[in-house]
Amino acid sequence: MTKLLTLMIFYSLFISSIFAQIESQWRGENRDGKYNNEKLLKVWPADGPTLITTLEGLGIGYSSPAVTEDKIYITGTEDKTGYLFAFDLSGNQLWKKAYAKEWDERFPGSRVTPTVTGDKVYISSSLGQIFCFDTKGNKIWTVDMIEEFDAPNLKFGMTESLLVDGDYLFCTPGSKDVTIAVLDRQTGKVIKRIKGNGQTSTYCSPTIINHNGRRILVTMLAESVIGIDIKSSELIFQHKHFNENKIHINTPLYNNGYLYIVSGYNAGGKLLKLSEDGSEVTLVWEDPQLDSQMGSVILSEDHLYGSGHENRDWHCVEFLTGKVKYSSRELGRKGNIIYADGMLYIYSEKGDVALVKPNSEKFEIVSSFELENGSGEHWAHPVIKNGKLYVRHGNILNIYDIAG
Repeated sequence: MTKLLTLMIFYSLFISSIFAQIESQWRGENRDGKYNNEKLLKVWPADGPTLITTLEGLGIGYSSPAVTEDKIYITGTEDKTGYLFAFDLSGNQLWKKAYAKEWDERFPGSRVTPTVTGDKVYISSSLGQIFCFDTKGNKIWTVDMIEEFDAPNLKFGMTESLLVDGDYLFCTPGSKDVTIAVLDRQTGKVIKRIKGNGQTSTYCSPTIINHNGRRILVTMLAESVIGIDIKSSELIFQHKHFNENKIHINTPLYNNGYLYIVSGYNAGGKLLKLSEDGSEVTLVWEDPQLDSQMGSVILSEDHLYGSGHENRDWHCVEFLTGKVKYSSRELGRKGNIIYADGMLYIYSEKGDVALVKPNSEKFEIVSSFELENGSGEHWAHPVIKNGKLYVRHGNILNIYDIAG
């Protein structure tokens, strides 16, 4: 009996270490922009929610923070060098570690949101290097995708926020022979090289969906959306999605057997239906109106909400039909969008931050304010955690109290 109990405890600890919980990553728990289990204000004060504190001196960057139960991790660039910062929840800097040279050409600065799992933090540079730090700031390992996988870099640098699944880390070199690489997240050792379809990567952060019990990695490449079976590492579907710039930044969105993809430059969105076993996809509809470049979309009550790129309005589209319910020119006309506690949170490229009620009949702004501090483009996606709203603007991270 004692031996059996010992084995059971060992097995339990082994499983929990393999499937360590992701504490924070790009666009929330499921990479769909939704922040769950929050109880938040339904209306803000006239001049906006209370600003608790600002984290300054972050350097140039467009990355979102990764917020855990006790820390804030964020990247930034100073003098062409990328740094990973750690703060406590009161805004005190715990440490700051250089990781590599960062992008210094057009739109210089860090791009990637850290992925935090257990006691590890994973980031990648715009020049294709992957790093694992522990939560105390020690660098554990690094892998160079350009050297290891012959990955071609992109016009604006690599921007993939890394995907962790159990004890594996997935990255997208997008080379001729290695579309997706699987690494041991503890050591950086290369576990698998998945050829895929040979297309280059395209700024997209992948996601894993569960379709009828089949787990599939889904991401955008230069000219298509692809699905990779997690168990077999086989390419099981691909569907052409093209714009002349080959820029597809937004993470695909899965819901109840359907896959929505959307890109800027007039490419627009497409709804695909997966076959029962997930090995094929069929086009349901396509719409050029909502052509989000990098602001992503939110699905709420069978409707998609987001802003266009060439079509610079805020749009509402019926999920199953593709019917455009309305287009609005309020709030700077484009930006990014997240969701929590039944409400939309919008951060426009003009610096407007708004609380918007999901409404398929009209664009219903409940509260808004203009972000005044920080510098550069308003591109970083906001984050919500434990009643706080985190909004980055260049070298500053603003933290607001939005708890209900």
